[in-house]
Amino acid sequence: MLSYLQFYESVFGPLRLFQFISVRAIFAGITALIIGYFIGPMLIKYLQAFGAKQAFRDKDEVGDLADLHQSKAKTPTMGGLLIFGSVLISAFLWAEPNVYVVAALVAYILLTFVGFADDYLKVAKKDSKGLAGRYKLIGQLITTGVVLFILLGPWSEFLSGVDGKATGSAVKMKELWVPFYKDPLLLAMPLVVVFLFFLITLTGASNAINLTDGLDGLAIGCTVTVALCYGIMAYASGNYLIADYLKISWVPGSGELTVLCAALLGGSLSFLWYNAHPAEMFMGDTGSLAIGGLVGAIALMVHQPLTLIIVGGIFVIEAGSVIIQVASFKSRGKRVFLMSPIHHHFELKGWKETKVVIRFWILSLLFALIGLATLKLR
Repeated sequence: MLSYLQFYESVFGPLRLFQFISVRAIFAGITALIIGYFIGPMLIKYLQAFGAKQAFRDKDEVGDLADLHQSKAKTPTMGGLLIFGSVLISAFLWAEPNVYVVAALVAYILLTFVGFADDYLKVAKKDSKGLAGRYKLIGQLITTGVVLFILLGPWSEFLSGVDGKATGSAVKMKELWVPFYKDPLLLAMPLVVVFLFFLITLTGASNAINLTDGLDGLAIGCTVTVALCYGIMAYASGNYLIADYLKISWVPGSGELTVLCAALLGGSLSFLWYNAHPAEMFMGDTGSLAIGGLVGAIALMVHQPLTLIIVGGIFVIEAGSVIIQVASFKSRGKRVFLMSPIHHHFELKGWKETKVVIRFWILSLLFALIGLATLKLR
């Protein structure tokens, strides 16, 4: 919304700066950070008054982990609302509402509702199971369908352009780009393949971040590096000169997603302020499912979905550890890890929670740098 102030530069010259994505991205990050910081204490008090305590599994189910996490029993959940509010307000103020921004925000809003329903049931029933898996999948299916409806509809031609020109976003979304290759692997995927590809990416990212959210500051700290990385990728993808130089897909209008990534970065940092050990609140599925879907949607729209496997390496490792554990137990009757996701394995091995978190942050930063390197290594 504030981007339109650029048209009043004759009244006040510096307003022309609002035409630049980089400037608005900086303000979006700062705005989200400030909003989140100030609403944090109020949200914590409200969640405590509401009795929104995280439902933990008992000792019979998780063994010694129950003792390690006993101090967290009174910490409120649903803190993802802090990130949601700060990102939404900041994006409204600083991003130009083109088709990519609208699609990403719709994905974020819908999955926030799914995550909130899951958290609410956990709190209301005081049961760690929450929303049944099939209902989460239905929510993710609906989200995928709505996002594609926005991106592939005839109106997308006029919502995604630069200076009001159509840019063929519906055509662009059917291309398949892979890391380390300078041309699209497929120019026009069938619609059913596009749908499945979007569904797998959105659900995979959502569930992976959800599984990572088990220690104070772990998931949100890794989200910071992913948001920063995809902010850079979105800026490069939306700029013809940079995209041509790097030999990556040029997606006109996608540069506005840089502003959204910056808002997510700011909102994540403000949440980390209250989620750092010892956490004053947890994000819950309200945050983790929605953030995963938002990141997945952005990765798809800038044609870097497979790069998310590298950039979000920690999330992939966490999800992979669960898959390996379940497969091993069902096939051999033996566990590979002391407990999955893998961050609990290291806890049970005697690592302090803060050590696990900081080491995973370091790895997340390394994965992000490797992911950025793929832009040039083609």
